[in-house]
Amino acid sequence: QVQLVESGGGLVQAGGSLRLSCAASGSIFSLSAMGWHRQAPGKQRELVADITRWGTTNYADSVKDRFTISRDNAKSTVYLQMNNLKPEDTGVYYCSLRPTYSRSWNYWGQGTQVTVSS
Repeated sequence: QVQLVESGGGLVQAGGSLRLSCAASGSIFSLSAMGWHRQAPGKQRELVADITRWGTTNYADSVKDRFTISRDNAKSTVYLQMNNLKPEDTGVYYCSLRPTYSRSWNYWGQGTQVTVSS
């Protein structure tokens, strides 16, 4: 069984930075893709960034050049460094895990709130 626990959310002013962390339990982390998603109030959840087991990254256009996803397989942890935050980045951020045998994000964390004030 895989469990994902996010941390690092909070309140920050526009232009500020936050780093989110997601620690995974279980033995499949290093073999899995990891993602960060967010859901703003009244909007659908969207993929912000993901990283493959080999370290290839992908970003939503809205966060390119501001956010960086990374992973530490030794710690079973994925990070999202968020710089130059904007009010529209406000939302609940979720990490997710996609095993090698799946095309879906099979596992989700409980979410962490990020609020960016103008």
